Amino acid sequence: MTNDTTTTPDSPAPGSTAPAGTTAGGVPGQATAPGHVPRQITPPEDRYATELAFLAAHDSGPRPPGWLLTPRAVVTFVMGSAGDALSLPKGARPGAGVPRRLVIEQKFVGERALVERCVVTLAGERGLLLVGEPGTAKSMLSELLSAAVCGTSALTVQGTAGTTEDQLKYGWNYALLLAQGPTEQALVPSPVLTAMTRGAVARVEEVTRCLPEVQDALVSLLSERRIAVPELAGGDGAQVHAAPGFTLIATANLRDKGVSEMSAALKRRFNFETVGPIGDVDAETALVRRQSRAAVERVGAAYQVDDAVLEALVTAFRDLRDGRSVEGWEVERPSTVMSTAEAVSVAGSLGLAAAYFPGDRDVLSLLPGHLLGVVRKDDPADAARLLGYWDGPVRRRAEQGSATWRALWDLRSVLES
Repeated sequence: MTNDTTTTPDSPAPGSTAPAGTTAGGVPGQATAPGHVPRQITPPEDRYATELAFLAAHDSGPRPPGWLLTPRAVVTFVMGSAGDALSLPKGARPGAGVPRRLVIEQKFVGERALVERCVVTLAGERGLLLVGEPGTAKSMLSELLSAAVCGTSALTVQGTAGTTEDQLKYGWNYALLLAQGPTEQALVPSPVLTAMTRGAVARVEEVTRCLPEVQDALVSLLSERRIAVPELAGGDGAQVHAAPGFTLIATANLRDKGVSEMSAALKRRFNFETVGPIGDVDAETALVRRQSRAAVERVGAAYQVDDAVLEALVTAFRDLRDGRSVEGWEVERPSTVMSTAEAVSVAGSLGLAAAYFPGDRDVLSLLPGHLLGVVRKDDPADAARLLGYWDGPVRRRAEQGSATWRALWDLRSVLES
């Protein structure tokens, strides 16, 4: 799962395309391949290029128009092969550098049924809207789906209060417009228009942050599957029609401030799928460990956050998120979303502190301060709720003899500053 988790990329998986001497994101100060430009985050179509090529050769079943993989292979790409090595059929001819056996990494932690429904929606060329609280990996899932379906996740519009209709449709090169008038050469297509002409997947992040009149530009686009260009009336470019395979994935954080309600007409053009928090504590802890470790190792440092600290971190996040501890004790929920993405960020910060300031202090002693920083993001009054959590579950666990929670209880004064 976990963006929106979204979050710091993992270390290169088997089959990733990171150049020799660097991680998939490109580590400053380390060797990179000639001509390679280091990047903090590598798009999934590049990072998992070998997996995508392998799956294209592995599954020769029917594919929707314009798709690079079969729907089954798209689900396997997102959810992984459960640790099993897949083998190519005897007659398959993969490209250069593609192995004949490969374990597909799990990239999204969540329900397989959810991913299957998303894939079926896209196969039907219907709009897909991923809804949920911030930090539940909606953006990451949309990137993975786009990369697997059409080979790129880059045809993206970031929704904000300042997003204009031009950014969803088209604009103009004003130098050419003044010199030649309205021509097809002067037209600047939006990522959505480019996806339409290619038969690819367009992405609109935070669609509910766009103003309602901007959102409604998507209504006719998703129903009529074409964009009119009145300035080119009378010519071939007056109407741009969607090529087979075109569809759109949007994401929405409905708890965010500044959200604009979607019209009923626009809602009808989408299939809604809710992406929730990770249900299993072990799966969430493993994800936080894996991604925070990758964040530290990207800078060439050793990861020094032990499992007891990670388990306490994830437990605290889950207790505060759910409003109830694992033991069943009531917890007052802060207004801040205690997402997995935030947990990864805190774990990464702990790991970097241990790497850059070795021996200065115990990593566990840094946890209360980081938790306080998280809960204060939306409402300073949430600091009192965190203090109440310390006086409740943290104290009780300390009294039950847990050394980790006893150490955290002794750090209560940090939260009073």
